Amino acid sequence: MDVGAVLIAMTGVAGTLGAALLTQRGADRVKKRELEMSHAIQERRENRELRRRCYTELHRDARQFATALSRHLYVMRDRAPGDEDVQALERVKDAHRDRWSETLMIAPDTVIGPANKLNDALTRVYGQIKRIEQGNPRRGETLRSAAEGQHALWPLIRATREAMRADLGVTGAAPWPESTSADDPAMIGDFEETDGETS
Repeated sequence: MDVGAVLIAMTGVAGTLGAALLTQRGADRVKKRELEMSHAIQERRENRELRRRCYTELHRDARQFATALSRHLYVMRDRAPGDEDVQALERVKDAHRDRWSETLMIAPDTVIGPANKLNDALTRVYGQIKRIEQGNPRRGETLRSAAEGQHALWPLIRATREAMRADLGVTGAAPWPESTSADDPAMIGDFEETDGETS
């Protein structure tokens, strides 16, 4: 047998086997990239769903906290709050605090900024109401000033909602008017100051 023919045959077999191995390696790399992309897409979906759930609950809890503060102001105007009134306010405050803590670990800075302003305002109004309730208001703190503070929460709630919607990519031109019933200053009028009012 001719040595050249053997070498040519061996080269042909090696080339065929090598081509098959290279093709298999290329296919493996493509499959690995496809799996990585699939995992990344799934992770983004799960992260978006987690943020959506968290944002929905934060928005709901912030609205409930603001509403509970308003209700508590009316109770304080009409009578001394009972244990049930105090507990109702504490429950919604605690629910909001828990949701806020979760949001801090999930949301990007574009949401944390407006949500932090809202959280600070809710906390300030809550503190003011509790000081008035306990008969220990700071200078200038009255039911009316607390009602004004509570009324100012609603634009902050809207700003936080819009930041959350923008983060989720579901925002556009709002089809509703910017003002809502929460913008109606009539509630503040329910807490007219009288001469010498301190609480």
